Amino acid sequence: MRSGYFLGVDVGSASVRAGVFDASGTRLSFATLPISQFRPGGERVEQSSAEIWRQVCLVVKGAVASADIPVTAIRSLGFDATCSLVALDEQGEGLAVSPGEVSDHDIIMWMDHRATAEAERINATQDAALRYVGGDVSVEMELPKVLWLKSHFPETWKQAHRFFDLADFLVWKATGNDVAGLCTLTCKWNYLAHEQRFSDSLLEAVGLSDLLSKIPGRILPPGAAAGTLSPDAAQALGLTTDVVVASGMIDAHAGGVALAGAQPAGTLALISGTSNCHMLCSEQEIHTAGVWGPYWSAMLPGYWLTEGGQSAAGALVDWTLQESGASAALFSKAELRGCHPVELVNEWVAALEEEEHEPTRYLHVLADHHGNRSPRARPDARGSVCGLTLERGESQVARLYLATLQAIACGTRHIMDAMRESGHTISRLTLCGGATHNPLWLREYADATGCDIHLMQEEDAVTLGAAITGAVASGSWPDFSSACQEMVAVGEVIKANPARQDFFDRKYQAYLALWEQQQVLNRLMQ
Repeated sequence: MRSGYFLGVDVGSASVRAGVFDASGTRLSFATLPISQFRPGGERVEQSSAEIWRQVCLVVKGAVASADIPVTAIRSLGFDATCSLVALDEQGEGLAVSPGEVSDHDIIMWMDHRATAEAERINATQDAALRYVGGDVSVEMELPKVLWLKSHFPETWKQAHRFFDLADFLVWKATGNDVAGLCTLTCKWNYLAHEQRFSDSLLEAVGLSDLLSKIPGRILPPGAAAGTLSPDAAQALGLTTDVVVASGMIDAHAGGVALAGAQPAGTLALISGTSNCHMLCSEQEIHTAGVWGPYWSAMLPGYWLTEGGQSAAGALVDWTLQESGASAALFSKAELRGCHPVELVNEWVAALEEEEHEPTRYLHVLADHHGNRSPRARPDARGSVCGLTLERGESQVARLYLATLQAIACGTRHIMDAMRESGHTISRLTLCGGATHNPLWLREYADATGCDIHLMQEEDAVTLGAAITGAVASGSWPDFSSACQEMVAVGEVIKANPARQDFFDRKYQAYLALWEQQQVLNRLMQ
């Protein structure tokens, strides 16, 4: 058993979380604080790196205080964050990423879709590097964002000294070292890790040849030490300068480390949250159209990573509940009972299922409300609902909510089918994130995919994954495999119900048919 304690910090879309873990992976303490999102108009979604760093410092102090351990016993710190773009000037101060906005709004969030035209321009090059993002760069990646800034906001482009992925920004703030993670650059910046280079032809074709001078030149693999805490950062975080800081990770990829690190081959890790990410490691280089990757050593060193995703998962469930005709009654009743609205609507679903067998048999949802990340790679995709009636009240919201859960689960099945058709083997499905708190959604994931779902004992796999990267960086374990063997405890298994296979086989065909029908309607309106 190793000695000491390991900090993991996870920066999600709406909150910052910090956890302190011991060498067995047991969480001693946890702290969380909200962070702001700014929406200046259109499809722009921005954040503030200064606010995020302040909240990081506060949650770290809070978690360490709650752990009731000596600060000197903390050996390492691992950061993960959403794949959002941070723009800084030569003094390290933020730069506005929208004309007319304040400089504090210096982050273009991953979910920001302002750069659709720029993504299309990059994809029109048909550069060979695009093979390693499933054929098309996504509007949610970084090259479209920086190209948008150069085209629409040249003042920020001119002043920008550094563009960081958010996780790499946090590493820089913590250490003062100008480094980038192989995880972030490979998965979101079109860095060709297997060749240790960017595609000069791609950058030149879209006028971004000068980008390389605006990003760190030193690239570190996952689990590498980026340095130790600087004196200023140590004081701000309430830690010592002996703490080793690991290279930055994307949030979903940190979760993938915890979920798949002990058993990489054949394990599909589903990280559920505002959006969904589907991580699958392979010893072979396997390309899947419309699915990101394969990325060499981007999550687990020595493995190719294939990454599927759904742009709206938890966000779509929230939207469905908030926009339903019975949403006001749902939220009011949940508040009176002192429970989460999902707990109450799950009871409404249970009551509906007592009266009807498979109550969504004739109600179908296409879950592309925020585009289709994979396998269709269509940011312009839209959602739809088929089978509406004049039903109102609790049964209406319960039925639509259940159909939405099933649609998201069918979207995951679609991604899994695409992976298998390209040659991947999926032998087990693991899951972490928001869906683990919703037993109904776990049931639908298992039954829709036909796969048993393996959970971890630790409910916050992403924060644990970040802590594991720090533990490896500190030298406590030689690699992710050995660290995960000791720090990740196996949890509950959600069994797929074979009695529902026929229903979901037909439900899945209906899900696919909704897309085809929508394309027919779109062509009619062109």
